[in-house]
Parts: sequence; structure tokens; C-alpha cells
Amino acid sequence: MNFLIIGGDAAGMSAASRAKRTKPELNVTVLEKTMDVSYSACGMPYNIADPERDIEDLVVRHAEVFRKKQGINLLTGHFAEQIDIDGKNVTGINFEGKKFSVKYDKLLIATGASPVIASVPGADLPGVMALKSLGDGRAIKSYLKKSNAKNVVIIGMGYIALEMCEALIKRGIGVDMVKPRPTLLPWMDEDLRNSVKEELISKGVKIYDGHEIKSIENKDSGFKVICHDLTLEGDMVLMAYGVKPNSEIAGEAGLDLSVGKAISVDKNMRTSDENIFAAGDCADAFHVVTGKKTWIPLALLANRGGWAVADNVCGKNTTLAGIVGTAVFKVFDLQVARAGLTVKEAEKNGFDPGFVTIKTRSKAHAHPGNTTIMVHMVGDKKTGRLLGAQMVGAQGVAHRINAASVALHSKMSVEEFSKTDLAYAPPFGPVWDPLLTAANQLLKRL
Repeated sequence: MNFLIIGGDAAGMSAASRAKRTKPELNVTVLEKTMDVSYSACGMPYNIADPERDIEDLVVRHAEVFRKKQGINLLTGHFAEQIDIDGKNVTGINFEGKKFSVKYDKLLIATGASPVIASVPGADLPGVMALKSLGDGRAIKSYLKKSNAKNVVIIGMGYIALEMCEALIKRGIGVDMVKPRPTLLPWMDEDLRNSVKEELISKGVKIYDGHEIKSIENKDSGFKVICHDLTLEGDMVLMAYGVKPNSEIAGEAGLDLSVGKAISVDKNMRTSDENIFAAGDCADAFHVVTGKKTWIPLALLANRGGWAVADNVCGKNTTLAGIVGTAVFKVFDLQVARAGLTVKEAEKNGFDPGFVTIKTRSKAHAHPGNTTIMVHMVGDKKTGRLLGAQMVGAQGVAHRINAASVALHSKMSVEEFSKTDLAYAPPFGPVWDPLLTAANQLLKRL
């Protein structure tokens, strides 16, 4: 059997490796358009923060390891352009400009996602950059060094934008953040959002939300980001609006697309063609809380999806239950986390949400080093079901959100969650864990 994979990052290489381990006789070919495979994309902002650290430290496994030790036919520098579903064939062009054609019995599309670039004049100027691939990380790190940048304008205020604020400030580089839509982190509860905003401002980040971008222009050796009522100057511009699924090759082949134009897959990761699978940031997923399709690009989902595809290709029926959108990111000294639905998302999906926002301590009363933890929790008034949670704090947030995530996966009620046996010791939290305190308060609202 010929198992062909388009895309050599998380989902693609996870699938290739697992398929080869399960069935060594399987002919596995991977087409990767860049020369990089298997690297920690999520670690790039933290690597960029240290000008002395080599960006290659982020490589988990080099291409030659896959080829020599695992017997995977890994073709780097090969860009897949077209899928012929009837002929079970993929064609494209390689880094030498030569066309290629590869047959398949089973195909996995793992093409990932691409940065959203603003459609404004000057968006294509050298020095206007985005961060998604390892190549992007190399380019940004090199540019910052060569230009001796003193200030960077970041367009957008998502996860990558916020992580890059810290990276740049650590290098002594000033940061101006701007975006067209009003409100920093609009999905977040207002009290938690204000806490994040205060942290950014206290570290010297200037925030300009609600300013439509008109153009980007060269100014001396730097740039001017021109808005309708504001002009910002920087030595580099970072586009950080977010990402979009790389689903064009699937759509052009006639495969069904879904939320946000992600490739539609079932719980086996199979597309609308029985011989073609999709996994990673290019594919949609089922949301456990709503039961509906969603598109939330997540690293764990990409790796897990690759495993599931490999199992199914090798004859073991494997399904994925779905996701609750658990995410955590760092904003200077704060940990920011979420899982499940916001109040607005709950209303949109037919729930009758009640919510509570609490402030409590990160450790037991009077224990040294106490800091504030804020918890926002959402439940359904009709059924009592837990729908979502958000947390912000300097400590004890990043892993605590996992308890809420497990509860959401288990479809627990707020009352059931309030009775769970969570760990306690003075250095790690109060007797009543912040999540339990929030659940008890939320019960009164419901």
C-alpha cells in the first residue's frame, strides 16, 4: 500500500512515524514544501527573545533521521499543487523547479495553516513579516539582528502577538500593538482582559485597538503603519492577525470544506473521499460541548490526529472524541488560559448561560508568595452543565485549567465539578481550589 502525506510537520510526521512503526512494510511518502520538518513552532517567540540562542535548537528531529532510521520517503522542497482524486495521484513542483507526480492508495492532507496577511498597500515590503514556520523564525531573528531594531509595530493582538511582545521587550525593543477591531482579547471576560492589558502596559507595550490599517510605507530605514487616525513608526512590522487553514488544494480537488474553510473530516479524520484523510491545522474538529464542527488549531490535536490517521490507514479503527479548545499562553508574568465556551458562544449555541468571575489566592492564606488568581466560569441555567472556564494569574493557572478541561470532556455539571476531590497543600493553593470556589459561586447563579 502507498500511503502519501502532504505536509511534514506535526500531523504529517506523527502519521508517517506511527504508520511505519505499525506496518514497517508500508510505503510511506511525505511531501514537504519547505526544508524543515518536526520542529517546535510554539517555542519560536521564546527562542527569538534570546539573540544568542540558535533557532535550530527548535528542531526536534532532522529529516535524515526519518529517512535513515524509519525508512520514510521524506521529500523536502516538494510543493504539492493538485490532487487527482479519480487517478489517486498528486502532482506538484520541487525546489529545483521540476514537476513531480506521486501515486497513492491512501492520502493524508496535513498542510497546516498560514498567517493572515492584511490586504493593504505595503504588506509585501521587506521587513513586514509574519511568524508561523521555522523559516519565518529564522528570517525574523536575522532581520532583528541586522537592522538593530529599536521599535516594532505588531499588527494584531492574538496569542502570537502577545508572546512576541515579551520576546521583543526582553531584547530591549519597544512594541506598539495595533488592530482594526476594538478590544484586546474580545473573547475574554472583561475583568480578566483588563488584568492582561494592565500587565502589557506595565511592561511598556503600547496598545492601539480599534484603528483601521490604511497602508504600510517605508520611512528612512524603517516603516510607517498608517491608520485613519494614527501613524506608528517601527524598524520592523509583524503581521499577527491570526492564521487560516491551508485547504485550497483540498477544495480545488472537490473535497468538502467546513468552518472557516477548514477541511471537513469525520471522527476517523476521513474527508468526503473515503481514501483521503486530513489532520492538523488544515482540518476541522468536533466540539465536545456543542457537538458541532469547529476550527481551533491546536498542537495536541494535530499530533493526535496524525496518530488516528495512521491507525485507520493500518486497519485499526480509531476515532477522536473531539476538543474543548483548551489553550494557555504567557503574557510576561501572567499565565492566561481557557477551555470550553464563552458566554457569547454559549448563547449562540442555544444554551442559557450563567457566569461568575472571582478573585482568590494562588496559595493558602498567609503562605509566602501569594498572588491573585482570577477565574471566570460559565454554566447552563437549564441543565446545570459546565460550559467553560477562563483563568488569569501569575502562578497556578497553566496546569489548573486542565481540571476544567477534563470536566468539560466528561460533560459534568457545575454541581458535580464543585464536588471533585482536587489536591490541596499550602504552597500550591487554598483548601478551596480557585476552580472549586468559582463552581460554588456559579451554582448560586444557576
